[in-house]
This record gives sequence, C-alpha cells and structure tokens, in this order.
Amino acid sequence: MYAPEVEAPAAVVLPASGLDDLLTALTGRGYEVRGPTLRDGVVIHDRLTGAQDLPRGVGDEQRPGHYRTTPREDDALFGYAVGPSSAKRALFPPRQPLWSAVSVGDADFEIREADRPSPRVALFGLRPCELAAIAVQDRVLLHGAVPDEVYTANRADLLLIGVECGDPAATCFCSSMATGPGTDQGADLLLTELLGGEHRFLLRAPTAAGQALVADLDTRPATEADLAARDALLEDAAGAMERHLDTDGVHDLLLGNLEHPRWDDIAKRCLACGNCTLVCPTCFCTTVEDTTDLAGTTATRERRWDSCFSLDFTHTGPASVRNTTRARYRQWLTHKLATWIDQFDTSGCVGCGRCITWCPVGIDLTAEVATIKRTSEDPDAPARS
Repeated sequence: MYAPEVEAPAAVVLPASGLDDLLTALTGRGYEVRGPTLRDGVVIHDRLTGAQDLPRGVGDEQRPGHYRTTPREDDALFGYAVGPSSAKRALFPPRQPLWSAVSVGDADFEIREADRPSPRVALFGLRPCELAAIAVQDRVLLHGAVPDEVYTANRADLLLIGVECGDPAATCFCSSMATGPGTDQGADLLLTELLGGEHRFLLRAPTAAGQALVADLDTRPATEADLAARDALLEDAAGAMERHLDTDGVHDLLLGNLEHPRWDDIAKRCLACGNCTLVCPTCFCTTVEDTTDLAGTTATRERRWDSCFSLDFTHTGPASVRNTTRARYRQWLTHKLATWIDQFDTSGCVGCGRCITWCPVGIDLTAEVATIKRTSEDPDAPARS
C-alpha cells in the first residue's frame, strides 16, 4: 500500500490554467517537450506544443488483450493509466543507424559513423512506473560494464517530469513492484493532478533543475488540504489495484520450476508475436540489420529492436537454441523476474501491465506466476488460468 513520504520536498500548487506556462517555460529553456497525446484512439508519447495537445477528458479501459480509450465526465488531463509507448522509444529508439560504408572510388570505400545527437528533451507526464523503468534501463545501458553509446547520448540532457497516477488500469500491478503510487524515482519535477473543487496540480521538485523550473511559475504554497488530497488520491489508487504479484521468493520459484507443466499450457496459448517485449518499458534486446542501396554504392548498418520470442534470436549454428514457444516464453519470464536480478541486482518488471493489455490472447504473467507457485506447493491444486 501507499505510504506518505517522510521528508517530501516542499510542495506548491499550480492552477490547471498554468500548465501552459510550464510547457512554455520548458520550450523557453530549449527543451523539446514530449508527452502524452491522443492519436488514433490511443494515448501515446509525442511532441507537445501546448496543453491543448494533452488528452483532456480521456480515460482508458484495459484488461488482458483489450485496450480502449473512454470519455470521462471531467476535464482531467491525466485520467488514464499508460498506453503502449514509453520513454524507451525516446531513449532507446526502435531503429538506430550505427554506420554506413560509402563508395569513394573503384575499389575503395569510407566508413562513416552515424551522428550521436544529444537533443535537449523534456519527457513530460511520465507515470511512476515509467520513471522506475528508466532507472532500470539506466542501470543496464548507462551504468553497466559497457555503456550503450546511443542510450548515453539520448540520456545526456534529459529532464524528467512525472505525473502521479490516480486511475490505475485493471492490468496494473505496480504496487507489487514498489514502483507505484507515492514513488518518484528520478523525477526532476513531479505533478499530482487534483480535481476536487479547484482543478489544480500539486508540484514537488526533488532536483535543482526542477526547482529552477518551478521558480518561474505563478504558484502558491500547498495547504494541508492539498497535501491531504494527494494522500487520499494515492491511497485510493493503490487500493484500486486488481492485480498482485507476490515477489517474495519469485526468483527461486521460477528457476526451481523450469520443467513445470504450466510452461506447456502457456505455450498452447502464446503466439510468440513479441508484443509483450515491444511494449515493455525495460526490454532491451536488439539485432543489427545491413542494407544497401540499389546502386551498390552505400551500405548502412542499423540496430533495431528484437525479441527473445523471435525464432532467429538464438539462431546459433544450424538451428535456434530456443526452438519452441515454451522455451522462449520461459526465457522471457524467468529473465524478467529472476535472472535479471542476478545480472543487474533489480527486477526487470515495473508492474505497468502493458504486457498483459497488449497480449493478443491476454496472457497474464501475474496469474501464471501464481499458478506455478500454487501447483508447485500442492501438485494436486487445480491449474486455474
């Protein structure tokens, strides 16, 4: 459950009408602002020009294999959970040029490294689970043994602005992963949308960059009523979570049940489409792809997202090491919840629920872990889906 912060930074209140001032302050500092907007019936992260681009009065309906945006009866600007896109798309793009080989003579060529721009970007409207996902990817790609050049460049001049979630989806389980209501991992500025009475935002600035931003806004000090409204909102959000993942002992549970019959049951339903890895905000598997132009004068190498559900992902020698859907799903789940901890000393899951929502057949990892636990402790227990 949510527990109020002990030593939270001093909070101020910004009226909803002042949100444009915040976005203007960001662009005035040279930031390209990217945040939530509605496109084709889906909340995605894209470039924002003002508060009018935010999904006002939009909620969402999510369940296994199902996503719909829905109208709300209020003017909430952040009245939804999460959509299919995350900060990973900005920091670790789906396709990234690495280098090109260009012909410069009859039998000679020149290798040209791809540019590594460091854009000044403000990621706006990130949920706490998404901030936690950035922290996970930082640990792997920024602070790992071999830092990733592309990720490092994209992360170089980044401002993170979070918005606390008051309306979790039915597929959310972030409270189980300690990444949900009340957490603010890495945010420069954190907003809480309060709708009762005055439509306003509670602002807290944990970093100097966030504090400098707040200093340029027309705000008022937060009252006890404002702080109590935030606590009530987050308490209600935590209590509304319909799903739970028991993380106590999950590492040993999964690695101790690699031959559990439940993997076969999952494989009968899993399409190995890779949707779960594409929408996951922490998955980072890639491959490289070489292309040439029709004239044969330029060859380009790009890195693109890949998935452990791809048959070719573990193609070594004459065949794939994991040549069954059973093996590939087992690899994904055990890596996410178990061996990721061995490698990076953190879970690879932040409980955002995207993999449940965007799975075409609605496979729910929380239910699968619970089934493996129940049936491993009691082999005669029914394997409920």
